[in-house]
Amino acid sequence: MSEARVRAAFPFTALVGQAPLQRALLLAAVDPAIGGVLVSGPRGTAKSTAARALAALLPDGAFVTLPLGASEEKLIGTLDLEAALRESAVRFSPGLLARAHDGVLYVDEVNLLPDALVDALLDAAASGVNTVERDGVSHTHEARFVLVGTMNPEEGELRPQLLDRFGLMVELDNRFDLAERQRIVKTRLAFDADPLAFCAAHEAAQRELAQRIAAARGALDALEWSDAVHERAARLCVEAAVDGMRADLVMLRAARALAAFEGAAQVLPEHVDQVAEAVLAHRRRVMPDQPPRRGESGQRGESGEDGASREPDNASPGASPESSQSEVNADWGELPPEPVAARHVKGVIPLPAKKR
Repeated sequence: MSEARVRAAFPFTALVGQAPLQRALLLAAVDPAIGGVLVSGPRGTAKSTAARALAALLPDGAFVTLPLGASEEKLIGTLDLEAALRESAVRFSPGLLARAHDGVLYVDEVNLLPDALVDALLDAAASGVNTVERDGVSHTHEARFVLVGTMNPEEGELRPQLLDRFGLMVELDNRFDLAERQRIVKTRLAFDADPLAFCAAHEAAQRELAQRIAAARGALDALEWSDAVHERAARLCVEAAVDGMRADLVMLRAARALAAFEGAAQVLPEHVDQVAEAVLAHRRRVMPDQPPRRGESGQRGESGEDGASREPDNASPGASPESSQSEVNADWGELPPEPVAARHVKGVIPLPAKKR
């Protein structure tokens, strides 16, 4: 890692008040197969600063940005078919995925990208490989990078199918603690005043963190998941009512990455607990404080803990069960029918009375 590249970005170790985001980015750096990190939050919450800072810790230090107006060819690369036919050789022009290899691919406002581009991004991020095919000619190259996508919830959400394919998610909020805001601002002003001196003060911590990432990558394959770890991950995913099995796989990979980063001898259930929120934040379908659905035990007007039937709270004294149930099922705002006196309408000939 060149000194110039380290000093080109705000030091990762100097970030203030971003512990959950830093952990998620480090896990993705240890094991990019986790599938990238989605960062959701308002403007000015250091999303791009953190992504650039992470790139400076990686072996190549590449930081590649995908613009919103990019085409699919710019992202995945192109093939020269004429050269393939003329010379029987594949000529490949690399795209952004190739340039981001061993670095960070940053996508700002990923929720505004076309679905086809997001699909290609997530496929490469999870597999570490990019394949370009045109008219029977194909080329494959490594594309191992840390995908960091950011979005502002006020500008729209990702489709659930794409949201689920991001490995981890971190939700950032505005900071309203006076002391923390002052620390953040003072740190940034110190960096802007003299970037070289500021980075030099954090150089030792940066070097140590980069070495920890490299060591953790090398230790991944030696760590295995015990049955207790599998059970903890499965239990958390069931409690969150997630769709499919991707959450289980990502949770296990993230727990292993955390164990490797901490230098642990094995993956423990505690590691699963520490990464669970980042895995489930965008997949959870049952909130912890969500009330039971209608028909479940304990619902008013249904049955209590002892299983006995209970009347609704709005039932009037002396009302029959049928009338109470009718009131419960009635449309809200519906008025009872009122009698109206019959009157003669001009132009209508009365029907003759039936003979008895």
